[in-house]
Amino acid sequence: MQFLLALIVAGPLLGAAAALLPAPPGLKGKSPDQAVLRHGVTVTGVILLAAIVLALGFDHDQPSRMQATTDISWIPALDVRIHLGVDGISLPLLVLTALLTFLCALYSYFKMPAGPSPKGFVALLLVLESGTLATFAVLDLVLFFLAFEMVLIPMYFLIARWGGEGKQAAAWKFILYTLLGSVVMLLGLLLIGVKAGTFDMVALATDNGRGLTTSVQVIAVLAIGLGLAVKTPMWPLHSWLPDAHTAAPTVGSVLLAGVLLKMGTYGFVRIVLPIAPDGMRIFAPYLAAFAVAGIIYGSLACLALVRPGNKGDLKRLIAYSSVGHMGFVLLGIATMTPTGVNGALFANVAHGLVTGLLFFLVGAVKDRYGTADLDTLAGATGAALYGRAPRLGALLAFAAVASLGLPGLAGFWGEMLALFGAFEPAEGLSRPAFLTFMAIGAFGTLLTAAYLLLVVRRVCMGGPRPAGETPIADIRGYEFAAWTPLVALTVLAGLWPAVLLGLTDPAVQKLLAGGTR
Repeated sequence: MQFLLALIVAGPLLGAAAALLPAPPGLKGKSPDQAVLRHGVTVTGVILLAAIVLALGFDHDQPSRMQATTDISWIPALDVRIHLGVDGISLPLLVLTALLTFLCALYSYFKMPAGPSPKGFVALLLVLESGTLATFAVLDLVLFFLAFEMVLIPMYFLIARWGGEGKQAAAWKFILYTLLGSVVMLLGLLLIGVKAGTFDMVALATDNGRGLTTSVQVIAVLAIGLGLAVKTPMWPLHSWLPDAHTAAPTVGSVLLAGVLLKMGTYGFVRIVLPIAPDGMRIFAPYLAAFAVAGIIYGSLACLALVRPGNKGDLKRLIAYSSVGHMGFVLLGIATMTPTGVNGALFANVAHGLVTGLLFFLVGAVKDRYGTADLDTLAGATGAALYGRAPRLGALLAFAAVASLGLPGLAGFWGEMLALFGAFEPAEGLSRPAFLTFMAIGAFGTLLTAAYLLLVVRRVCMGGPRPAGETPIADIRGYEFAAWTPLVALTVLAGLWPAVLLGLTDPAVQKLLAGGTR
């Protein structure tokens, strides 16, 4: 198990280095480009298989215990250690990352985004995967920061070199926002490590802030929280996200929404909640207020984009919807209760599945019509996917209703538990304030349903294909292979939430209790 987790974290890096080397003569296939894309599918497939084996070998009777741990001294002078491990909180995110990266590599093998050589694309994709997996597996604050930063450069180049219109400006905005947030976060992490005398996240969580004064906790939460909030992204630090999603290639948008945004909220749960609980308690009402503001803002922005005549971009609309969905995650965390935090973790995984599927589908629509502009797609009778590409239209409608939180699908449970957590927040938090936040969040679910149903009506409905019009392709074989796992897991998580909650709940209970359970 130790070797398996180390392979999962370091394997993509080795694969990235190999992708830049010439392919052996027997493995070139039809062309070097095809060989390197096949290499990307193979490496991400091996990592996914290793993650599944790790999940199967995980002791599900003790999900609150760190498992598959490695603890090796790295920089003795600073007491920085290569400390890896997984529990019920990090395991689902680890498997989600491996799955989405493999599906993106598989999709790119058949539909490589326009841009430079595939060698650089595959290498960047694998470096991005390694950094994300490391973020969810490391248990040292310094290593966490390094892994957190490791994903920025590959995502920057994926947007800047393989993106669409406005890619340079979007890439610069992404890197500047996230780097500035990370500088502040680093100061907070160093403050905790210096004052507590250790960077070990397990030891710090077990201490539960007892070795840190309230003033140190307040400063640390403010600094670390700002860095994490940019990556989440929390309103009003979200403005880099719509541009990045609009310009990014399809697989870049899938990974950005499905994986990278989770790194910020994971940091809140893994670091801020257990290590600085007193500081978090002071800032929790403000975090909740920003969260519900993001829910309403994201929904209103989507409603504005979907209105006829506003030339709204469908990718941009899904990006703004992420601001609202991540608002529910932040609201659950702000309640500081097991119910709310479990809801946040569930919503994290559900958002990765559903929004990843949505960006795949929007990319497919854009490939077929040459645009993601809603007014162009709607036209006189609508894009009419139901009549012209019925399977694609049905799948887009399915992803939309999953995103709006239809009971029985994955999107429902996380939002519901986050709102339940706000109904009865942790001791010391103002219940009237959180009841207000709950009501605003519940109203946000209605706005979410409104804009997503409008998207379905405008893009999917309309008359049959007129005579003489060039037909568009329905779902292709490689698209079916890439999207089916996301559909299946969305249904499974919706019908059987205990699969995920059974993992996260014991770990959350222990985390909030300071490791005493």
